[in-house]
Amino acid sequence: MKWFEIALVVLTLGSGLVLLLDKLFLARRRAARGGLLDSEEPALVDYSRAFFPVLAVVLVLRSFIAEPYKIPSSSMMPNLLIGDFILVNKFAYGIRLPITNTKVIPTGEPKRGDVVVFQFPGHPDMPGDPQRGENFIKRVIGLPGDRIGFHGDTLSINGQPLAYEVRGEYVGKGRGAEMNGATLLSEALPGRTHTVLEYLGRANPAGQGDWEVPQGQYLVMGDNRDNSDDGRFWGFLPEQNLRGKAFLIWLNCSGWFCKDGFEPSRIGSGIQ
Repeated sequence: MKWFEIALVVLTLGSGLVLLLDKLFLARRRAARGGLLDSEEPALVDYSRAFFPVLAVVLVLRSFIAEPYKIPSSSMMPNLLIGDFILVNKFAYGIRLPITNTKVIPTGEPKRGDVVVFQFPGHPDMPGDPQRGENFIKRVIGLPGDRIGFHGDTLSINGQPLAYEVRGEYVGKGRGAEMNGATLLSEALPGRTHTVLEYLGRANPAGQGDWEVPQGQYLVMGDNRDNSDDGRFWGFLPEQNLRGKAFLIWLNCSGWFCKDGFEPSRIGSGIQ
């Protein structure tokens, strides 16, 4: 959440600045005045001394190591469910500054099949798109220079249709039950096989077309192919919008105190 990131940076810098000013100027003034009462630290300095180390550690961990993210929709089913809490590797695609997301140290590039979290670039036909800048999660399908096609129920990469294996009818639990009746398929991306959901044979399926991925950008799709607002509809993902690579499910919980659902079997699951 952008507001949380901004608040965390402001509070960390603010408390650190208070401690710095106290060390350089305020503490000396109190000592010069003498007297027991005058030598006591002001409340603001006391609170800053207590909270700055905690805030600084959280900021470093969240900005440069791993960031938590909650799955808000069904677009990545069957692999990620509504209510999954995941961890995102923040240094997989470069060390980036908080808030601005500016890359300062390159460390790697996305590979085909990676599940990535990114700042949504927005729909091109909606200049005031309220979701622009929000965190989205999808799978990388097209790399720079690739020619991607999606026709019927089949994805092709550089003119080669992918191989699919039908694994049966999907049966979900809890909020995952909304996709019951869809077909569960194994999709053989080059170098990585993963599962997708499709309503096979549906008339006029959405998201059909052909795309050539520009340099510095990626084409991303959801695994729930008939229920995903992804690059087929809003275009390519710029490299500078990447926030990290999803790698672990650490909790599945819906509602306050998990009252709407809890699936312990998903805890600790890797993301394929």
